[in-house]
Amino acid sequence: QVQLVESGGGLVQAGDSLTLSCAAEGRTFSSCTVGWFHRAPGKEREFVAGVDHSGGYTYYADAVKGRFTISRNNAKNTVYLQMNRLTPEDTAVYYCAAAMGYYGTDSRMYSYWGQGTQVTVSS
Repeated sequence: QVQLVESGGGLVQAGDSLTLSCAAEGRTFSSCTVGWFHRAPGKEREFVAGVDHSGGYTYYADAVKGRFTISRNNAKNTVYLQMNRLTPEDTAVYYCAAAMGYYGTDSRMYSYWGQGTQVTVSS
């Protein structure tokens, strides 16, 4: 079992930066792929960024490439999402999720989810 808790959300202005954290409990976390997803008001949940178990491979949705960076520190059981040059279109609830034996963008393959943290970007 893996328990995930997100933090770091808030209200910022367009162009600002924000770093989200995903703290995990569970002995298998360091073996998991971790993804960040978001759900904007009235929209489906979408993939944002992912990192493999070692931190050596990362992948991003096209909308955030060059602006967001995902990283992890397995010694601290934490995954981060650095978000730069935020726009109002980034406003959403952000969730981290963990998957065993899967590396990809399909949310259905992620077994463990946090409760989410709200990010609001004003124009």
